[in-house]
Amino acid sequence: MARKKKELPVIEQVEITDVAAEGKAIARIEDLVVFVPFAAPGDIVDLQLYRKKHRYAEGRILKYHKYSEMRVEPFCSHFGVCGGCKWQHIPYEKQIAYKQQQVFDNLSRIGKIDLPEISAIKGSEKTRFYRNKLEFTFSNKSWLTQEELQSTQTFDSRNALGFHIPGMFDKVLDIQTCWLQDNISNDIRLAIRKFALDHDYSFFDLREQRGLMRNIIIRTASTGEVMLIVVFFENDRSKIDAMMEYLAETFPQITSLLYIINQKANDTITDQEVHVFKGRDYILESMEGLQFKIGPKSFYQTNSEQAYELYKIARDFAGLTGEELVYDLYTGTGTIANFVACRARKVIGIEYVPEAIEDAKVNSELNGISNTLFYAGDMKDILTQDFINEHGRPDVIITDPPRAGMHDDVIKTILFAEPVKIVYVSCNPATQARDLNLLDEKYRVEKVQPVDMFPHTHHVENVVLLVKK
Repeated sequence: MARKKKELPVIEQVEITDVAAEGKAIARIEDLVVFVPFAAPGDIVDLQLYRKKHRYAEGRILKYHKYSEMRVEPFCSHFGVCGGCKWQHIPYEKQIAYKQQQVFDNLSRIGKIDLPEISAIKGSEKTRFYRNKLEFTFSNKSWLTQEELQSTQTFDSRNALGFHIPGMFDKVLDIQTCWLQDNISNDIRLAIRKFALDHDYSFFDLREQRGLMRNIIIRTASTGEVMLIVVFFENDRSKIDAMMEYLAETFPQITSLLYIINQKANDTITDQEVHVFKGRDYILESMEGLQFKIGPKSFYQTNSEQAYELYKIARDFAGLTGEELVYDLYTGTGTIANFVACRARKVIGIEYVPEAIEDAKVNSELNGISNTLFYAGDMKDILTQDFINEHGRPDVIITDPPRAGMHDDVIKTILFAEPVKIVYVSCNPATQARDLNLLDEKYRVEKVQPVDMFPHTHHVENVVLLVKK
């Protein structure tokens, strides 16, 4: 006899009091902290607890007794199901206030260092259509909402083209309208979906690893150029050619029409051959008179306009006079390195991904910049005392590490190098705070400037200027 499933506890009339990490809100039930998605401070709700630990729990809202006065109407029909834009129900001015507080809390509680007054966060002028890159996944098992499951509707086709449901690797939400990227993105995605359905193209089965249509990646630039990468799983030549011909004829705006046949178990394309069907194998982005070549595998900040604001802050914090040797750590495609080069004697960029370093070199050449050098390899292996002895002690280090922050060995080498200034650009103030604590041995924090790159999410960038004590 099957064991009866234990009923999940329900707590009634709970007030949501604050926001927390990962875009969730907080309720407090005696000594228990409960994390709740899609709630706003001031909501009064009934909660069902579905995960409980000793000091915290996670819950979902079953019923609203009172809506927070703070709430605004979400603008996207997929809100509450799609994993993105979790703060649409919170006014933008409140979102950035919470992000400002998040920076302060992380730097003070984790960093445990002396801090200057934190500058007011720089919000994004665009709060919709601000991304320059999106990736959509095909699936033959679309995610069904609670309303769809409870309806009498039958679903002959479960084909979907959209975003993965968080925590469900094989389920994809079919997206009708996404508000994150220029509308050309919606037009292209819906046209591809319709063509595939009309011509009986198979959508990818993520569990069984079969099907023709796998992913699409759409990149747009402020120059108006558009890149589309269609990723197929099966190498069906006639169907691939038919799809690509249709896209070339229907969307003359696409300046870089590419495709990939990816038969690996994962979706990454860094090790895949890219085929050019029409146009160039890159698009051009422009920033303050500089041009940046962006290929299908290139990294570029996904909010172009805010990236410009972020880089201006980093450059201003560096206070370059034209005489400095600058090290740009985690340089990516050399965007910051090339952006500051005109105000430095020399800039040396280091990055793990060899293809990104090749892009960085091309971007220097494209802009006639001759005072940059780029090296590819693991940061802790490249940035050593021998490297510094060979290339010279930097006057300024600019570092923009991934979310995990900097390796301890990298921090030790920075402390050995003893630059006059360090400009630390971070997409994760928690790991930034940990690193600042280690750098506190020789450096004091002089300026802190948060920047919002991703409206309607909890993510925040932060730029810190450290000066040698």
